[in-house]
Order: sequence, then structure tokens, then C-alpha cells
Amino acid sequence: MTAVPRFTLYSRSYCHLCEDMLAALQAFMARLGMAYAVDVVDVDADPDLVSRYDELVPVLVDAAGSELCHYFLDEAALRRHLGLQAAAA
Repeated sequence: MTAVPRFTLYSRSYCHLCEDMLAALQAFMARLGMAYAVDVVDVDADPDLVSRYDELVPVLVDAAGSELCHYFLDEAALRRHLGLQAAAA
């Protein structure tokens, strides 16, 4: 059985870029037909997260805590992370 990819989306309330990245991640994974899990964490609830991510949100990280992208979903980076070939142009 293959492990389901797990992500954390560092976000904040009333952030349209954060909402957009979550929607883009959901659409991307749906197109792949791949199960996944995502935890959405409000950076403003933790001073350490604010100091780390403040102006970078939204930030998508993998289960190991490696940053995959910020501001907008980087589908190429996500494909590399998932071990998928880039789509033909």
C-alpha cells in the first residue's frame, strides 16, 4: 500500500492567496486522481510561525517540513515532489 502524500498549508484568515492555493492544490490532486491529506495551519496562532512565514504565506510544505512553494501553487515542484514526470507541453 502506498503512503498518501501529506501536506501542511501555512495560511492566515482572510487571505485570498491562501484560499487560492488550497483550491489549486485540491484541483491539482483531483486531476491526478490521487488521495492526499492537507492540514491548514493559521500562522497567526503561533508567534514562531509568524516569525518564520509571516509575509511568505501561503506556504505549502511536505510531511518532512520542506517548503514546496509559497504565494501560488507550483505544479512543477509538486509533480517533482510526487515523483511524476512533467506534463508534455
